[in-house]
Amino acid sequence: MKEVLHNYAGIIFLLLGITVGSVIGIVSPGIVEYIKPLGDIFLNLLFVSVVPLVFFAVSNSIASLEQQSKFGKIILVMSFTFLFFILTAAIFTICAVYLFPVSGVSGSSGAVVEAANEEGWGNRIVSFFTVGEFTALFSRQNMLALLIFAFMTGISARKAGEKGQPFRAFIASGYEVMKELLLLIMKLAPIGLGAYFAFQVATLGPQLFGFYAKPLGLYYVAGIIYFFVFFTLYAFMADGQNGIKSFWKNAVYPTLTALSTCSSFATMPANLQAASKIGIPNSIANLVIPIGTTLHKNGSSMSSIIKIYVAFLIIGRDFFEPTNLLLALGITVFVSIVAGGIPNGGYIGEMLMISVYKLPQEAIPAVMIIGTLVDPLATVLNAVGDIVAAMFVNRFVKV
Repeated sequence: MKEVLHNYAGIIFLLLGITVGSVIGIVSPGIVEYIKPLGDIFLNLLFVSVVPLVFFAVSNSIASLEQQSKFGKIILVMSFTFLFFILTAAIFTICAVYLFPVSGVSGSSGAVVEAANEEGWGNRIVSFFTVGEFTALFSRQNMLALLIFAFMTGISARKAGEKGQPFRAFIASGYEVMKELLLLIMKLAPIGLGAYFAFQVATLGPQLFGFYAKPLGLYYVAGIIYFFVFFTLYAFMADGQNGIKSFWKNAVYPTLTALSTCSSFATMPANLQAASKIGIPNSIANLVIPIGTTLHKNGSSMSSIIKIYVAFLIIGRDFFEPTNLLLALGITVFVSIVAGGIPNGGYIGEMLMISVYKLPQEAIPAVMIIGTLVDPLATVLNAVGDIVAAMFVNRFVKV
């Protein structure tokens, strides 16, 4: 009994914090604004610590790989895995909306939408891959640029050979130090996530009923089925029955973190811990999980299909026409992979959807609000999906 309590103490305290926060959000929403700063402090500590961890984890992972062929194989298998998971989620959602059509959704919510950013596409492409100042790299708003820089740093450290050994030791040491710092910060998780969960329940809960109830209900039911059925299937494909057992034993903490914070980025430390306990080598986990946080999003794939489907319902067009379905899959891949690395990428994806289908502007508020309301479950699918992706890559690349 003592061993069980020791092994699951973190999860028990986290569940307790989230439960207390949920009760406060339901019973006394008026005091949420006073306890929310505790959640903000925790998230801020987490964010400023995760950014350097990403740099050290990715660059150290690449620098420590002994064979160049292994690096190339990891990237190839990881890319295939991300694309396979994203398309599977999208096709599953298309089947869900076909088998269980939503009726009674029409019109516009009248929500206010911010004006689109008028920045030219050339500048967007430049800012997508790079930043103008070194200090701007270490911002969570520029994660893709940081990942690219970390990749190049790791490759350069390997190419430097013997002369690069002190630097390789530095990034390996930096990774260990930042990992310990995050473990220290995560001890505050029951309080911080509890406070943030109170805020989520108090502010988001009431909006789940009304105009968006049916499409939201469909998303949440389909998303929960996908979470339990497909993640179990992926874990089985990765390591058989042992993979299923290891995944679900270690997925609870990341799931609760994602649900509480609505942030894949904030869930990354919990994912890295889970991957380590599952037995995924650092050289794989430290590549797949940080990159997946930006470029691999099962939940966003499913929400993209739901948003396109609802937009078509609003204007009375046939979503299931073959050309529309193919376009929907293409847009979904873009939103889930490419736009994931761009600040406000979801908004850019929504604008792309409106443009490609030539939809009227009144569809924009609906898709934006749906994107907001599905965010808790979408984040869980996005974040926890990185763990099964790492397991999947480890199945085909042994290091």
